[in-house]
This record gives sequence, structure tokens and C-alpha cells, in this order.
Amino acid sequence: MQTPHGGQLEVTSSFRGGQSVKTTEIATEVGYDGGKLVKGHKRHILVDTLGLLLVVMVTAANIAEKKGATQLLEKIKAKFPRLEKIFADGGYQGHDFHNQVQDDYNLDLEVVKRNQTKGFKVLPWRWIVERTFAWLLRYRRLTIDYEVLPETAEAFIYAAMVRIMVRRLA
Repeated sequence: MQTPHGGQLEVTSSFRGGQSVKTTEIATEVGYDGGKLVKGHKRHILVDTLGLLLVVMVTAANIAEKKGATQLLEKIKAKFPRLEKIFADGGYQGHDFHNQVQDDYNLDLEVVKRNQTKGFKVLPWRWIVERTFAWLLRYRRLTIDYEVLPETAEAFIYAAMVRIMVRRLA
């Protein structure tokens, strides 16, 4: 895509292996995330480079990152035609998944890996999604998933993000 000055503009976004949250006993589509030791739902999000939410999808916690990302990309296929590049964390590495994203969705996938050095270091593009999850967890309603249906949980996440964005305007 060309900018008015003739330069190349890249429309980018980020996602990461979802956030697992505990659910109540009445919730449907519940799974167990063995990596985080949580029985509940997993939230998969796609954000822009500012950390503003584009799409959210709530699944059972036992859904793998790549499968959740594939379902998320299906949701956005027609909604964001200008999207060109996606940054993701190490859970999305692999030639098969990379080729699938390129072939099926015409997107460039860049996996941002952790450094093996000791200590904390801010990684480019990766912290954006983490910050968005932190913003969402400021709302007590989202710390535990009280909803029966995943669609209702998604609606509350969208409502929280709308509130965050409106407060930025004021």
C-alpha cells in the first residue's frame, strides 16, 4: 500500500497465545490449560500497533494457540483487508503454520522470540498484546469468566475496550 509521499505503508497487528482465565461451574466449552494449570476459557486477541482491540475470541482453555489463531484469522479475513503483517509470540512458530498464514490469509507472520539471556528485557511488538491484557484485567468482571456462553464473555471484553478507548478521547 502506498502512502501519499510514495513510501510503503505496512499495516501491522499482533496476537499471542491466549490468556487463560478461570470460569464458574455453569460455563460451557470449558477446557484445561495444562501449561497454565487453569480450568476455564482462553481469550485470543488481535490488537493493532497501539494495543487497541481489533478482534477477540473466547474458546475452551485446552485449544492450542495455532488452532485458536486459525479460528481468529477466519473471523478477520474479510473485516481487515489492509492488514499485511502480524507479529506473534513463540507459540506460533513453525513452517507449516507460517505457510498456512501466508497462503490462506495472505499475511506476513513474524514470530518474536524471547531472548535466552537472564533478566527482564522488553521485546518489541510482544509487549503490546501483554499491555492490552493488563488493561482488560483492570475490570474486575474480566478477572474470572462468569459467563455461560463464550459469546457473552467476548461482548464484555469488547465493552471494556470501548470504555478504555472512550476514556482516552476525554
